[in-house]
Amino acid sequence: MKIVDYLKEDRIIINLKSRDKKGVLKELISLLEKNGYVKDGEKILETVMEREKLGSTGIGQGIAIPHAKTDQINDIICALGISKNGVDFDSLDGEPVYIIFLVLAPIKSIGQHLKTLAKIARLLKDKVFRTSLRNCKTPEEALKIIKEDEEKLNSLT
Repeated sequence: MKIVDYLKEDRIIINLKSRDKKGVLKELISLLEKNGYVKDGEKILETVMEREKLGSTGIGQGIAIPHAKTDQINDIICALGISKNGVDFDSLDGEPVYIIFLVLAPIKSIGQHLKTLAKIARLLKDKVFRTSLRNCKTPEEALKIIKEDEEKLNSLT
């Protein structure tokens, strides 16, 4: 299982406009809706915001991995947003978030959903990787960096 299996160029926003949690989630979900990956963006936004009420998915070090399960999809879908200015995401460390990985999973997904979250978190532990991702100029460049880092991680295990 690779993150690049669930993330495509048309699911990446390099320069998020919003500066708050709900705004950036709306941007990412709207992109998924516009590109035909989900039908009811408002419903998904509601579901993701409900999950956020349980505890912020802003995990620190400028990273957030919001996630939710929905009946609108049959397979896991990831979207990536990068903010140049930082987003107030109620992070655990109180710092702004610059990298937002949105993970949507089918209702019936359990193991795969958790494996995907763990894999993203493991990739984002590396400061050099985070910095490279934050400095991307295009979705293509972001996807290439993720693919290369995943290959490097896989060769170590």
